[in-house]
Amino acid sequence: MSSSNSISSNRLFLGSCLALIVTAMSFSIRAGILTQLGSDFALSDTDLGWINSMAFLGFPIAMLIGGPLCDIVGMGRLLVLAFFAHLLGIGLTISAGGFWTLFISTFFIGFANGMVEAACNPLVTVLFPGSKTKVLNRFHMWFPGGLLIGGLISHFFKLIDISWKFQLGMMLIPTLAYGFLFLGQNFPSSPQMEKKTPVGSMLQACLSPLYLSLVFCMFLTATTELGTNQWISKILAHATSNSLLLIVFISGIMAIGRFFAGPVEKALGPFQMLSLSAALSAIGLYFLSKADGASAFAAASIFAVGVTYFWPTMIGVTAEFIPKSGSLGLALMGGAGMFATSIFNPLLGSFIDKGRAAALASGMEQGLAELKAGQDALLYMAIFPIVLLIAFTIMAIKMKGSTSLKGH
Repeated sequence: MSSSNSISSNRLFLGSCLALIVTAMSFSIRAGILTQLGSDFALSDTDLGWINSMAFLGFPIAMLIGGPLCDIVGMGRLLVLAFFAHLLGIGLTISAGGFWTLFISTFFIGFANGMVEAACNPLVTVLFPGSKTKVLNRFHMWFPGGLLIGGLISHFFKLIDISWKFQLGMMLIPTLAYGFLFLGQNFPSSPQMEKKTPVGSMLQACLSPLYLSLVFCMFLTATTELGTNQWISKILAHATSNSLLLIVFISGIMAIGRFFAGPVEKALGPFQMLSLSAALSAIGLYFLSKADGASAFAAASIFAVGVTYFWPTMIGVTAEFIPKSGSLGLALMGGAGMFATSIFNPLLGSFIDKGRAAALASGMEQGLAELKAGQDALLYMAIFPIVLLIAFTIMAIKMKGSTSLKGH
């Protein structure tokens, strides 16, 4: 393994950010083309939910594989696998002919996204060991950044009536760019790789009460953020003519918030930060469930501020307070979030289908029935951040002034 002097930290960090942009673009572009996919292939919302779930299921499977392998084969090899899986998934989606080809190709994209997360989270913490939570937020700024880029592409292409296949093709640009940046580079070793820490030791740290509590919270934080963002433009299509721009608006707020995560964390502390995020997320979802027209953007701004710090701070807390869990701990934490979202997506689609059917049966007009079913689903989702507010508040009280758990 090469010495740290031969490692280009800035180039590796830039490549990681571009890889995360590809991951995010896959979410926002897919969210933007859901209606087109449903129309072109005669798919129900339940069908679309199952297709969406493959992106979230492929992710944790990749992380379950990549987490242990990261400290055995190294981060670079995982990123090679991510690169080719992205190419395969994008190509198969563009050439898809129906439900099953969309189902399988979306899994490959999700798998590639999971490999990016499995490799890049520990890579960033090793490159910048003195400011893990701050730099992880700075790195994860490019998830909403990528959502914004993908959302704008989807909105613009829709305005000029260009096929959804070309939207997906745009993902190839940052994919090839991150492949080039990682090409021929030396990657650092993780602390666990250098110490030759057995996977069993890392797994033991992942069974600590704090880690398991965080996994439970990750189920809910990821579902609150990703579940909503995946469906919001479709749900509110009958509330505002610019529903596709909602994901762009939310993503812009999230990107700015994550860029300034350092001062926020310093002022509040990570658990207080998560408590405030949960409260704002619940309020935002409540108002989104009642929104109409311009008020949708006001409600979305509250929601966006709420979910901004969820994912990177959860990863940062794991790295800071449970360092012995290593790359495996980070991978399992991210995988837990995506796995929960993979389960929730078809449930949400089914919930919307049933709500729409009930509204239509009562004599409601089609557009209003669509809106009511979707907004009822958003109100239901507000339960998740309410539970999180309670959990994070308890953690904040227990962890106040304590550093003893950082050795776990």
